[in-house]
Amino acid sequence: SQGIIERDKTPMEKEITLLHGADFEFSHIFYFCRKGFEAIVEDEVTQRFSSEELLSWNLLTRTNVNFHYISLKLTVVWVIGVVVRYCFLLPLRFTLAAIGITSMIVGTTVVGQLPNSSVKNYLSEVVHLTCSRILVRALSGTIHYHNKENRPRKGGICVANHTSPIDAIILTNDGCYAMVGQVHGGLMGIIQRATVKACPHVWFERSEIKDRHLVTKRLREHVADKSKLPILIFPEGTCINNTSVMMFKKGSFEIGGTIYPVAIKYDPQFGDAFWNSSKYNIVSYLLRIMTSWAIVCNVWYLPPMVRKEDEDAVQFANRVRSAIARQGGLTELPWDGGLKRAKVKDTFKEEQQKNYSKMLVRNGSVG
Repeated sequence: SQGIIERDKTPMEKEITLLHGADFEFSHIFYFCRKGFEAIVEDEVTQRFSSEELLSWNLLTRTNVNFHYISLKLTVVWVIGVVVRYCFLLPLRFTLAAIGITSMIVGTTVVGQLPNSSVKNYLSEVVHLTCSRILVRALSGTIHYHNKENRPRKGGICVANHTSPIDAIILTNDGCYAMVGQVHGGLMGIIQRATVKACPHVWFERSEIKDRHLVTKRLREHVADKSKLPILIFPEGTCINNTSVMMFKKGSFEIGGTIYPVAIKYDPQFGDAFWNSSKYNIVSYLLRIMTSWAIVCNVWYLPPMVRKEDEDAVQFANRVRSAIARQGGLTELPWDGGLKRAKVKDTFKEEQQKNYSKMLVRNGSVG
């Protein structure tokens, strides 16, 4: 793609060999500085944590900033859109969301009182599917599911790229899953306590989530029971904008069992589904979602994948990530999504500095 600077495609090692002079000169550091400026100006990592730029105006925003006055006609159109979205769509969607959440809490609580049986499992799936579909209607969701023959099966693990908290609703609109996550308080805590009575979701306390071995053990026990719903996991660990897939944490791929990859791609023309948690709290985000025109997306179920004998968990995770990125038309990046909130470790910076020094010594640029 055309960027704002012209990058030199020559590898760093080759360019250093072309530097004039056999001895090190202070001018040689300018090459390293130029590479640093290129990385900063066109940063491929942090830009994935902000909303993607739009090619055309969608009557919501102009690219990723608020509406700018251009002409009277466009202003009138935008004002009409605001009235429709906030005075008509928002109350209707809020009502549907309240019905969906209330039905989920009441329905799962009632079903949870029944003894464990095939009838209870059936009723639980009916309640989860019905309520999820009500919540999707509350977002004016238009979802296209592809290759349904590859939908996750019981005893498996469904992994998907992560753009928004509503990813789970998008997927449960077409099938039931056992969720994995940390125990919360407030309304989310009420929903978690109600749903776990009817469905074998895997909720962890804050102290437990830090115990990697305990998490792995509980997930393995769940997967070993082929009668339980497939686990739904977002291995990126954070929301990435709708343009790329970042590093998958290996924990999900150490459990064993069959992996069912799923690619989710939103159409930003109708509404920005990405949640920038560093900028918006969950209430502000939901308000933005429910005042958009619609949530339109495509979901692709990919063929199931199993870990090969000659690959470790990291290699398996990378192979699954590559398959999701190809299918969703997303850019594949090796960086950890944790950089959304944390700075690059000093040890990583020192490693790059050492590599640069080795290049200079190896190519005879240091006397």
